[in-house]
Amino acid sequence: MPALHIAQVNFFPAPSDLALAEVLEQWPSLGDIAEAVASAGMRVSVIQAGASSERLTRDGINYHLVDVRSSETAAEKGHRLAEYINEIEPDVLHVHGLGFAEEASAVSRYLPELPIVLQDHADRPSPWWQRNQWRSWYSCASAVAFTAPDLARPFTRAGMFKAQTSVFAIPESSSRFTPGSRALARAETGLYGDPCVLWVGHLNVGKDPLVVLDGVARAATRMPGMRLWCAFGSGALLDRVQRRIDRDPQLQGRVHLLGKVNHARVESLMRAADVFVSASRSESCGYALLEAMACGLPPVVTDIPSFRALTGNGRIGRLWPRGDAEKLSEALISVTRNRPTCKQIRAHFDASLSFAAVGRQWAQAYAQVLESRCGRVT
Repeated sequence: MPALHIAQVNFFPAPSDLALAEVLEQWPSLGDIAEAVASAGMRVSVIQAGASSERLTRDGINYHLVDVRSSETAAEKGHRLAEYINEIEPDVLHVHGLGFAEEASAVSRYLPELPIVLQDHADRPSPWWQRNQWRSWYSCASAVAFTAPDLARPFTRAGMFKAQTSVFAIPESSSRFTPGSRALARAETGLYGDPCVLWVGHLNVGKDPLVVLDGVARAATRMPGMRLWCAFGSGALLDRVQRRIDRDPQLQGRVHLLGKVNHARVESLMRAADVFVSASRSESCGYALLEAMACGLPPVVTDIPSFRALTGNGRIGRLWPRGDAEKLSEALISVTRNRPTCKQIRAHFDASLSFAAVGRQWAQAYAQVLESRCGRVT
């Protein structure tokens, strides 16, 4: 029996000045999700909307950049890509982003027999006054996928999907990071601490860095050797973070703001640390958490749906209520005293979160979609 052919489409236009290889470099998840699916034995084509046309084959995956400049509306863009999709004859269409339901609906009108799966990428339901229109567009979907089932609830409570639309829980992506020598990583990065706690994320309200500082200040009274190292990109709250550190003797000299670091160095930082901490108030997945567990680093993260899913409902590391600095302090102390081993965390990652594991989950989802569709046709 021939392998299933999966077409993955990204309607968000690629930057007009980039060649296809450069797009894949800037948007690594586009290739990562395709490679995860291919690892399960499926044939994968990736179709990317853009301002030029180009083809590229990499690791057995065919990438197609399709010129959609003449498409003035979402429906026209969907129709343009539907013509292209029809030429390559996939068995299932995997659409990145629930925000592109109008484009997906246009594809469905052109290719009514093609099953469509929509994957969440931090999407939100439309405003209530637009929902009838969005329900109509979402009706093209045979299935939708979220990192955690609870992330689908805002959509299902609003009745955005048909009753027969399947909802799958599949991690948004994975990570290629691996464990390494802590001693060598500390020598390379200069990190230290007992415990050595690492934060990776933007300094903004959604990531809640101030509550991390409060939790660390509390925990430091019982763990005086603790150090917190913060790698961050954007710094909307940087001034407030710096003022919080400066006025607290428990944080002065204990918190180190590293600023922006390149991706390869993040892996070294994670290998050097003892604990990974996150105070995110919401996440569609949590790439930094995925990377930490890929390195075998124990997580102390907020009790939000995606983090529950990634940690096996808190079986790996500790979950704590978002915004609660006292509970964060307790979790940091608990994990430091009863730390899961690197091998235990990596075993969980390999079984549930690796590219191979994610690929198997997608393979099962596609098969279920096709089986359900064939049953309805019969």
